[in-house]
Amino acid sequence: MKVIKEIAAMQDVADYFRCVGKKIGFVPTMGFLHKGHVSLIDKAKEENDVVVVSIFVNPTQFLPGEDFEKYPRDFLKDYFSCEKAGVDYIFHPSVEEMYSAKSRTRVVVSEITDSLEGKARPDHFTGVATVVAKLFNIVKPNIAYFGQKDAQQAVVIRQVSEDLNFDLKVSICPTVREENGLALSSRNSYLSDAEREEAAAIYKGLCEGKKLVINNSVSDSNAVIGKIGETIKANSKNINIEYIEITDNCDLKKIYDLSSYKGDVLISLAAKLGDTRLIDNILFTK
Repeated sequence: MKVIKEIAAMQDVADYFRCVGKKIGFVPTMGFLHKGHVSLIDKAKEENDVVVVSIFVNPTQFLPGEDFEKYPRDFLKDYFSCEKAGVDYIFHPSVEEMYSAKSRTRVVVSEITDSLEGKARPDHFTGVATVVAKLFNIVKPNIAYFGQKDAQQAVVIRQVSEDLNFDLKVSICPTVREENGLALSSRNSYLSDAEREEAAAIYKGLCEGKKLVINNSVSDSNAVIGKIGETIKANSKNINIEYIEITDNCDLKKIYDLSSYKGDVLISLAAKLGDTRLIDNILFTK
């Protein structure tokens, strides 16, 4: 396994493998890798000849006052995790390498970034879309792998790839969870052991929402949202819900009448436990 820090060097490597007909699988990360990331790497290994993992904490997707400076970082641990998983290359650029002093271009995605995380964190997805577009041009993968845990991000990245005609496939893989249902996230490191157990209430709420929709127990989405909130509150005294939304998984439009709806249903939420902000979702077909 090799570590590459220069954009030009990464592009040369990608050009070589593309030229000789080798498929490149790419897993973009911000580091502090966990089993969720490893599951993406495993999938990339199955489907490609070469696997590249990027480790880059992207400053442009953090809002002022957010946790960019304290975001967990441990490159040595990440290095050995990648090596054990069979990664071929780690792309680990500096901020200065990724964003020159004269950088003026941003990728802005409209409409699907106006709700959910986009509403709570304005300009977040501009930072995400921009860095992902840059990484796609640098690594030149055949398939890029992302987790379903960041559901809106997955929708945005699929849109960016389609609109900008990237020569690749975007593969969205299932959320990996702890035994109690808590979705794996690098930010879980902010939680105490007791908080990790309490945070399991989030997934319990999402599962209750799914059950109500699948069983056609409740047709009004607002009533389902209310039941999800009640379930979370019944299992946690300290989780403060920021939003719960029920949408489709393409345009992220709200679904109001669940009785007549057919197709993919995405239930998304954000909540705070102590000082830690957590997001999660559940995706299913009705």
